[in-house]
Amino acid sequence: MLVKYLLKEATSDEQEMVKQWLTDDANLAYYNQLKKIWDDSRQLALTSTVDENKAWQKFQQRIHPGRVRRTGFGWMRIAASIAIVIGLGLSAYWIFNNQEKEVTVVAQRAVLSDTLSDGSVVTVNKGSSISYQSKFKGETRKVSLKGEAFFNVTPNKKKPFVISVNDVQITVVGTSFNVKTINGSTEVVVETGIVKVTRAGKTVELRANEEATVGAKDSVMTKEKVSDQLYKYYRTKEFVCDDTPLWKLVEIINEAYNSHIVIGNPALKNMSITTTFNNESLEQVLNVISITFNIKIIKEEDTIILQ
Repeated sequence: MLVKYLLKEATSDEQEMVKQWLTDDANLAYYNQLKKIWDDSRQLALTSTVDENKAWQKFQQRIHPGRVRRTGFGWMRIAASIAIVIGLGLSAYWIFNNQEKEVTVVAQRAVLSDTLSDGSVVTVNKGSSISYQSKFKGETRKVSLKGEAFFNVTPNKKKPFVISVNDVQITVVGTSFNVKTINGSTEVVVETGIVKVTRAGKTVELRANEEATVGAKDSVMTKEKVSDQLYKYYRTKEFVCDDTPLWKLVEIINEAYNSHIVIGNPALKNMSITTTFNNESLEQVLNVISITFNIKIIKEEDTIILQ
């Protein structure tokens, strides 16, 4: 159906099906790759200097010296066309799979998971993106991040995995960890293994259940134990609070539900909560918060006020 769509031969119903299919970010990335091969093949066809008539005559002379027959000309043109199509397809496939390409994965409206050429798996939070080479070459495996992502890196001591985010460099060999950048600040939370976070010549080493935060305007890095599991929410669909201050829970809720919740009473900001929300609606979450802290939930247009 995609081929028919590219040839502009798809029916109106088929066109609509393709358009609906393309609303998924992963499908759109696949289509763009297919379209690139398609366009490159068409360009090769336009610039081809192959003369199928001469090629056919030369072939006939080899198998029948001194005799060239024209009776198979129609079949010959078909065979030549098929050969050209196959050749272009193989050429495009070779070019696509062997040249080093910059790949960018953008999670616009939903969380996406991507497997890199070394087997490492990256889960990209919505509104975030990663860029990397299709085949890692050289002495490192380099990845660039904007936003937030969870990395489960395949071990390779000879080829460190290096992530660039803002002006921070994160280096690992094989581990799992979460990286989040917001307003220029970078947060790294380690689940397994060892992670090195470097900025402006200063490095801090993190191990399992440790996190580091690098501010936007200076090279000061703070290192501490992980206090909660809220950073996992976009992968697990759970909000795990363990003596978590209300301001931090509200911050994550706003990210997850694309809401605008504000704490109207400053005295509430550092009040803590211990609970787990498992894939619940925003209304259900707000109801629990209201009961727990004995506060009112006030809605004013697009703003929700905790008072």
